[in-house]
Amino acid sequence: MKAVRFHEYGDPSVLHVEEVDRPVPGAGQIRIRVAATSFNGVEGNIRAGFMQGPIPVKLPHTPGIDVAGTVDALGAGVDGFEVGAEVIGFLPMAEPGAAAEYALAPAEILTRAPKSIPLPDAAALPLVGLTAWQALFDHAKLTSGQRVLINGAGGGVGGYAVQLAKRADAHVIAVVGPRSSEQAKADGADEIIDFTTTELMDAVAEPVDVVLNLAPVEPAQLAALVTLIRPGGVLVNTTVWMPAPSDEQRDVRGIDLFVNSNADQLAELVGLVDSGELNVAVAQRVPLAELLTVHAQAAAGTLPGKVIIVAPSA
Repeated sequence: MKAVRFHEYGDPSVLHVEEVDRPVPGAGQIRIRVAATSFNGVEGNIRAGFMQGPIPVKLPHTPGIDVAGTVDALGAGVDGFEVGAEVIGFLPMAEPGAAAEYALAPAEILTRAPKSIPLPDAAALPLVGLTAWQALFDHAKLTSGQRVLINGAGGGVGGYAVQLAKRADAHVIAVVGPRSSEQAKADGADEIIDFTTTELMDAVAEPVDVVLNLAPVEPAQLAALVTLIRPGGVLVNTTVWMPAPSDEQRDVRGIDLFVNSNADQLAELVGLVDSGELNVAVAQRVPLAELLTVHAQAAAGTLPGKVIIVAPSA
């Protein structure tokens, strides 16, 4: 089968399409005929060697944390799925990924794919959707009527976070660039702050209950966000190389989010997609052979949005 792999850490040129053996599912595993994976920023950091401590991949490594595809074979002890079922999942980050024609996944991390969108597009949901869900509800404990500021609302996680927070009846303030303001409005943001033309610290009229930081800001900027939070509030930070600040005197907590694969939460997200309450945005679909180009675009900051990597078998 064809797979993209890198044999050493480095810039995007270390990625190559290769012929490799089709994997065999072990006990508790499912082999998936891949329809698509997607690009996530953390994958560029893994490829570059910046994540060797928290995510110790074995070289050569196949990227592709998200997977959408069809069950092709079942390992021993697997039940609840049948060959031919359409599934999605957030794969273990340190294991071989889904930038290939076939991929292995632990059965417990998979859930049925949405029926209302094309199967390849469903690869845009797992990692970013779960990150938004866990940030807002597991960590921030967001409730109806609260005010939430989402810094980086124009990114992959941010779009889901705006939609989910608005669905929870929160007042949503989206901090975006000019290219993302219309999408943030469509996602339901109550207020939109363009950080390229407006000073964020001056634009927030009253304190918020929650700040969700999804942007790679400077430490001083992250610390400043704490001052926007009312006493007893929380800052959830996804840029985990920069610890989340807190303010103990005002009981403002800082939480660093490490997203977990969770099939039950993913199934809830799928239900929202199929009920029309959650929009899956896909900016571009490219073939597997162009994954190197996608990594290069990400490194240059020119990605158009969420990019789907379509497998040759799809």
